[in-house]
Amino acid sequence: MAENKITYEDIKRYEFVLGKVPSLLLGTMIRRNSNLVGKFESTITKNLSSLNEVQQKQLDTVLNSDISDLQNVLRDAYEKSGKKQYKQLSEPKAAKFIENNLKELEKLIKK
Repeated sequence: MAENKITYEDIKRYEFVLGKVPSLLLGTMIRRNSNLVGKFESTITKNLSSLNEVQQKQLDTVLNSDISDLQNVLRDAYEKSGKKQYKQLSEPKAAKFIENNLKELEKLIKK
């Protein structure tokens, strides 16, 4: 992680998660602006308590980043990995989806 910025190298280790979400399904979630944090709240809550210091710092960096900066990282990730899900998340129409889910995550953390 470069000085409070997320890079492709930071998210690369979590690519396996994208494999669990087919691009067609992700596209639908983006279009509907689905609240994924709410749908997976119990799993997220359970995993939040097991984050190590580096992961906590990365999460804090993501939550405090501009959506456009995050989407630039996702665009870079798509160019390097070819994973369509990165491309979908990097598109302008996904900005609101990302923003809303990050807000929901922030609320969950503050509980």
